[in-house]
Amino acid sequence: MEQTGFRAFLKKKNVNITVQTYLIDALGAMAFGLFASLLIGTIFATIGEKSGIEVFTTIADYAKSATGAALGIAIAHALKAPQLVLFSAATVGIAGNALGGPVGALVATVVATELGKLVSKETRLDILITPGVTIISGVLIAQFVGPGVARFMDAFGMMVKTATEMQPFFMGILVSALVGIALTLPISSAAICIALSLDGLAGGAATAGCCAQMIGFAVLSFKENGVGGLLAQGLGTSMLQMGNIVKNPRIWIAPTLASMVTGPVATVVFRMTNIPAGSGMGTCGLVGPICVYTSMGGGAKMWLGILLVCFILPAIFTMAFGVILQKIGWIKDGDLKLDL
Repeated sequence: MEQTGFRAFLKKKNVNITVQTYLIDALGAMAFGLFASLLIGTIFATIGEKSGIEVFTTIADYAKSATGAALGIAIAHALKAPQLVLFSAATVGIAGNALGGPVGALVATVVATELGKLVSKETRLDILITPGVTIISGVLIAQFVGPGVARFMDAFGMMVKTATEMQPFFMGILVSALVGIALTLPISSAAICIALSLDGLAGGAATAGCCAQMIGFAVLSFKENGVGGLLAQGLGTSMLQMGNIVKNPRIWIAPTLASMVTGPVATVVFRMTNIPAGSGMGTCGLVGPICVYTSMGGGAKMWLGILLVCFILPAIFTMAFGVILQKIGWIKDGDLKLDL
């Protein structure tokens, strides 16, 4: 009875302890928080630097400084936090991001939000108790786990970047394929790349993989989805295809194989680099190519690399692999149809 009562209390408070809640919903929400602060700030910074218009640089500074707060609010919103918990999550996100980066913000905000939800509206002093519990627990968690999380993510990211520098061909294939797959899955490849500080050649490989998935699915499904689908996937997200992938996983083969080709082209041929903010974005809002420009600074080789790696080669190779898969009956008409 006690366990049943506790479960009923959790259900009443909308606390759902599941992988879906914490590793998909919350992690996915991080992407929105990052885009509304760090990512858009990076774009404005690039515009300000290249144009010499100071107002863009000023806007960029403010946007970037809001990263922690944006993460906290985005994650708490994904967890369906009540108002006082939601607003208090801004402080938690700042502490978590400052002490443990985006993953630190994720851990601290998840714990603080769930504890805040448990006490929300349970006392007459709700206006003090709820934000107090949320902020105190979140900051303590940030202090306790943040530095360790930051060290682990930095070390892991450095290992990936070093391995890519040492073996650009094979790691170009691996990083491109894995990050591209993460972009299409209902998780955030952008959050992963930023958490790992994935820049340099590894960032370039990640960019190639993300672009291959987005442009690949866009052109592969053009017959079924037309211009609307082309833009929704090519400039939006390949995640739109997840429902179709569940029905027929073989439709994922063509863009994934394309990413395994474009990855080493990016790392070996063009020595393409990117910054963490753009590595996991692909062609979404053209953020990936814009951040490649931010990282590399221009030049004919860079522009040719962006054109080929981000747009032309993903389209060509995905279509080529797609034709083969259609001929052997692994992909059929209607398999990639979206409800747009």
